[in-house]
Amino acid sequence: MIPNGFEIKNNFRTMVDQVIRVRKAAGYGRLVCILGIAEPANLALLAYMGIDVVDDGFARAAGTNGFSLIPEGMLSGTEDYSEANCAEMERELAKIHTFIAAGRLRELVDQRSFSSAEEVAVLRLFDDVGYGYQEEACTIAGGRFSCNTTQALRRPDVARYQKTLSERYVPPEHKKVLLLLPCSAKKPYHISKSHKLFSQAIHTAQHDTLVHEVIVTSPLGIVPRELDAFYPANSYDIPVTGEWKPEEKETIRRMLRELMEKHHYEKVVCHLGEDAELVREVCPDMVETVVGDNVSPKSLENLDKALRDATKGMKPSKWDDDRTESVRAALSFQFGNDVAKALIDENTVTMGKYPYWKIFRNVDGKKVQLGMMSAERAMFSLTPDGGEILMRLGRNVVEITDFEIKGSLFAVGVVSADHRIRIGDDIVAVCNGKVKGVGVAAMSGAEMEQMKRGIAAKMRHYH
Repeated sequence: MIPNGFEIKNNFRTMVDQVIRVRKAAGYGRLVCILGIAEPANLALLAYMGIDVVDDGFARAAGTNGFSLIPEGMLSGTEDYSEANCAEMERELAKIHTFIAAGRLRELVDQRSFSSAEEVAVLRLFDDVGYGYQEEACTIAGGRFSCNTTQALRRPDVARYQKTLSERYVPPEHKKVLLLLPCSAKKPYHISKSHKLFSQAIHTAQHDTLVHEVIVTSPLGIVPRELDAFYPANSYDIPVTGEWKPEEKETIRRMLRELMEKHHYEKVVCHLGEDAELVREVCPDMVETVVGDNVSPKSLENLDKALRDATKGMKPSKWDDDRTESVRAALSFQFGNDVAKALIDENTVTMGKYPYWKIFRNVDGKKVQLGMMSAERAMFSLTPDGGEILMRLGRNVVEITDFEIKGSLFAVGVVSADHRIRIGDDIVAVCNGKVKGVGVAAMSGAEMEQMKRGIAAKMRHYH
C-alpha cells in the first residue's frame, strides 16, 4: 500500500522511486495499491508502472470542485463532475484492459502522457531510472507497435535492443565491406519491395559473401541484416518524413561507431541517399551510390558496381560458410557469444534460407539437430540437444521438481530460474542435472521463482 499518493503526485522522482521500491518489495505475487492520485489521464501510466489497485478519491474531489477529468487532461467548469469523472475512469480502465490484452499498453501510455506536464515528467524519469525494473517484465518477442512520440524512442524493448546489440552481438568475422541501407515501411525489411530490389543488386555473384548489410533506422539505430527478422526490428512502425530528431541522429552514429569498433571493415558503401548525412562523420571515406531515388535503375547499377569494386582482390567465402557465420552472429545476439560459439563449432552444419535456418551437428556420422530459426518465432528455437548446451553453460536454465511435464510448465513446479530469462526467451527445464524439456518462457526468471500459480513456460519438447 502506498497511502500518501496525493503528497507525491507532483514530486516526480519520489513517486517513481516509491512505486519501484514498493513493487519490488511486494514481488510478483501481491497487489500494489496507491490512493488519492488516480484520474483518467494517468491510469494507463499507473498500470504500466505496476500499480494494480486505485481509488476514485481524487476524481471525486476534483469533480466536486468543478473540474472535469478526461483522458486528455483536466478541464475547468461550473458544475459537479464527480460522477462523470468516475464514469471516465471506468471507460479508461476498459481501454487499459484491451491494450494489456493486445500487449500494447506502452503505446497507450505514450499517448496519454501528453495530457499534462506531470505525466511527461514521470514517464521520462521512469524510462531513465526505471529501465531495469521495466525491462525485466518486457517481452523479447512482442507484436507490432508504433513509435509516434519522442518518448517512444526510450521504450524498454527499444533500449534493450540497443544494449544487447552493443554488449552481446558479434558481427560475422568474414565480412569485409559494410553496406549501409535505408529501412522500409514493411517489416521485416527483407520482404519489402525496396529491399528485394537491393538484394538483386547485391547478390549478383559470390562477392556478396563479403558484404555485411546493415540497415540504418529509427528508433533502433542500426539493424544487421541477420537480425531484421528478430523483435523489435520486425515489428515497429514510425512516421517517416525525412526529418531526424537530434536524439535519433546521435543514436545512429553511436551505434554505428560501436559496430565499426567491434569489427574492422575494409570498405564502406552507403546506399542511403539524402540520409547519408547521418553517417558521413562516422564513415568519411564511404562510397555513395544513390542518384535520385535509391531504387532507381541508376542507383541499383551503382550499388552493384560499388560492391564489385570494393571487393576486388578479396577472396570470397563459400556460401555455406557465409550462412554458418551469419547464424553464429544471430545466435550471439539472442544468447550471447559463449552460447553461439558452443552451438557453432567445427562439427556444425547449417541449412536453409534466411530466415528459416537450421543448425545441425555431426555426431558419430549422424546429423543431430540443435535448433532452427523461423520468421514466425522471430528467433532461434532449440531442440533438447541444443538445450543440453544451454544447460552446460548455465544459460536460461529453469530447475524444476521431479514431475512429468505435459504441455506447459507451471510456476508451482519451478525450484529456481536464471534471472536473465525474459518472457519469450527459449528456456531449458532441468531436473537433477538432466534436461527434461525446452520451451518458451511465459514469465521472467524472477517471476517463475516467486509465483506459485500460472504458466511459467510453454514447452515445445519434453519427456
